Amino acid sequence: MRAVLLGGSGFIGRALTSRLLEHDAHVVVTSRNPERGRYLIPEGHSFNVDFALWDGKNPEQLATHIKSADAVINLIGSNIGEGRWTEERKEKIRSSRVNAGTALCKAVSMLEDKPKVAIQCSAIGYYGGSPSSPEDSYMTEESPAGQGFLASVCKDWEASTTCMDGDGCRRAIVRTGLVLGNGGVLQKFLPPFRMGVGGPLGSGNQVMSWIHIQDEVDAIIHIINTPSCKGVFNLTSPNPATMTTFCNTLGATLGKPSWLRVPATVLRMTLGEMAEELILQGQRVLPEKLLESGFCFTYPSLDDALKNILQQ
Repeated sequence: MRAVLLGGSGFIGRALTSRLLEHDAHVVVTSRNPERGRYLIPEGHSFNVDFALWDGKNPEQLATHIKSADAVINLIGSNIGEGRWTEERKEKIRSSRVNAGTALCKAVSMLEDKPKVAIQCSAIGYYGGSPSSPEDSYMTEESPAGQGFLASVCKDWEASTTCMDGDGCRRAIVRTGLVLGNGGVLQKFLPPFRMGVGGPLGSGNQVMSWIHIQDEVDAIIHIINTPSCKGVFNLTSPNPATMTTFCNTLGATLGKPSWLRVPATVLRMTLGEMAEELILQGQRVLPEKLLESGFCFTYPSLDDALKNILQQ
């Protein structure tokens, strides 16, 4: 398999590169600075990874990299958790995603020998959020888009590659939840817990739809390798948990208490709009289509997922 990763230098991209190499794939990672990206290559696999120059916007340049690829995975997007959401920051979050998706769509349309499948990444922010969610209330791939900044960004992000549908390239959209691993959101929870002052953020009733990093990348590879997989897939564990349950499980795994709740007012004053949508609201999202396609989770349980990550 020849797989091209757009935005392969991030948390998910690095894990996906390693996993693809374990499957004997040849990986191409696009980058604005290819030389800096070479630290991604797992030892002993350098001959199976190429780094290609791409600015994230130029379709002609991208077309040369994705020609004849078995799979293209578009992970590009400015980090939504870096700093307060000023108007300038929000525009960067949106434009980085839409520009890359639009360029990918144009690049595919230029080619006669198109990629076999394109994976367009998105997020469960598409569904919007709420401070709490009843046990019998959940969202699937058929649920409508929600309200708020993240929902509007996800809608634009997904729409940026719509023109690929019917253009001879199978397109799948993956709406990812909170990815747990040695990086990402979990690393922001660990310092206070390790000091014995961890606890829920806000009310604790908001639902966290999470996924272990191994299941995240395995699900992407499963979709690539399953010709019937097209359209939208939620990449979340089938067992979402409230913020309180997540923190209690994290504390128990570390052998630390989970008692010091951070009030919502403090988070709103510190982080503004970002606190509301990223922390204080949640979504109970289920991976209905992914399970129907035959995918089996390695870490469906939060307890097992955290033990695997933290005891490595």
